[in-house]
Amino acid sequence: MDDKRLLVVSNRLPIVVSEQEGNWQITPGSGGLVTALEPVIRGQGGTWVGWPGCDSSVPLDELLDHFRQEQGYQLGAVPLGDDEVERYYRGFSNETLWPLFHDLLGHCHFSGTNWTTYQEVNRKFAAATADLADEDHIVWIHDYQLALVGHHLREMGVEQTLGYFLHIPFPSLDLFRRLPWKEELMRGLLDYDLLGFQTLRDRRNFVQCATALIPGVETVRRHRHFSVLRHGERLVRVGHFPISIDFNEFDQGARSHEVDEAAWYLHENLQGRQLVLGIDRLDYTKGLPERLYAFERALEMAPELHGNITLLQVVVPSRTLVPDYQNLKELLDREVGRINARFSQSGWVPIHYIYRSLDRTQLLAHYRTSEVAFITPLRDGMNLVAKEYCACSIDNNGVLLLSEFAGAADQLGQHALLVNPYDLDRTAGAIIEAFKMPTDERRFRMSRLRNEVKRNDVHRWVGRFLNVLQMPLPQG
Repeated sequence: MDDKRLLVVSNRLPIVVSEQEGNWQITPGSGGLVTALEPVIRGQGGTWVGWPGCDSSVPLDELLDHFRQEQGYQLGAVPLGDDEVERYYRGFSNETLWPLFHDLLGHCHFSGTNWTTYQEVNRKFAAATADLADEDHIVWIHDYQLALVGHHLREMGVEQTLGYFLHIPFPSLDLFRRLPWKEELMRGLLDYDLLGFQTLRDRRNFVQCATALIPGVETVRRHRHFSVLRHGERLVRVGHFPISIDFNEFDQGARSHEVDEAAWYLHENLQGRQLVLGIDRLDYTKGLPERLYAFERALEMAPELHGNITLLQVVVPSRTLVPDYQNLKELLDREVGRINARFSQSGWVPIHYIYRSLDRTQLLAHYRTSEVAFITPLRDGMNLVAKEYCACSIDNNGVLLLSEFAGAADQLGQHALLVNPYDLDRTAGAIIEAFKMPTDERRFRMSRLRNEVKRNDVHRWVGRFLNVLQMPLPQG
């Protein structure tokens, strides 16, 4: 990045603030975005802006100063009140944009009050960013919660290069036009220098929405990984950059002694059965009921599966106070019980259902030991679980069964078994095919999948986005 430094803006800061025995402490967070960007920011002495996730009773200034001295980069905290979190985050972000962008219009709630708060909070993030941004900063803003930060930065006179990456899908024109504030949101997005999306489909959806909804917007260049739009006197790049994982971190973790022991113990308890693994956050976009029904259909179609296969479905609690999520949890509880009551035999229960998160050792052990990963979202921006599973399949004995509506299908679809999660019969057929797949074919497919994830890892994702962001704009 030459002499430029990175300033990242995300909904949450990459930290965990906690209290132990009356003492407040701050520890680095985890996750794919932190793994990818923290080394870059630390190496440059850059800055990360976001909500700290705590209230005003915490001695935050002192904690952040201590963090800067230890970690070598600065954090900019954006404090939010309870009402702001409710209306901006739980309201507009997760009850309007999240379902709309995942093609699930029936879950959308449109509230003018929530929209107003969303704009105000985005302006608050922009003000915190403007206070910290120097002339040598490149500003990179992340995800659907902060779509308008770039617009407010421009209103505040910030002229630095602004990049934006959307981690979830971008909807088609027919869906996006349902949003009452579609023109305002689109004009705000066009204030960035580079808009990054997960897939070519998302990029095309955005370009179609921009040119259809905003008068005068036109495409003036098309390249392999990005297009150039003209909006008034400005040129805006729109690209697709599929996010990934740190392959080496997962591969090496899966080879550790602790994971090896945990994987051995897990498979010994299965008594020779094949393990089909699902790991998802509780969310209506993940296709969890459909997954249970497809597994039930596979048991109906292939009696030879009885006693020889187990679906282990891990559901990580999420948004537990939201009625839609409470209803989903109740449905899963009921359907797991019904299917198990229908098919269980002495010594065999077809579905093991876990409603909690796994620690890292257990997570990697489950990835490593499972013969099949069953990943069937109804819509997903990328789905990094699919890539994590491949990175941990160090014996090349796994089969990736993947929804065609996950962004990861664009990269992994050639050697995965792609399914339409709404098609229960064919998804059930894919489960049976995975169960019966010969060892040589498993190894061939998984070795190719692992090579793809290794070659296009998260560090390459960061490099590609920043390279395009800093590329001189074409003239004419």
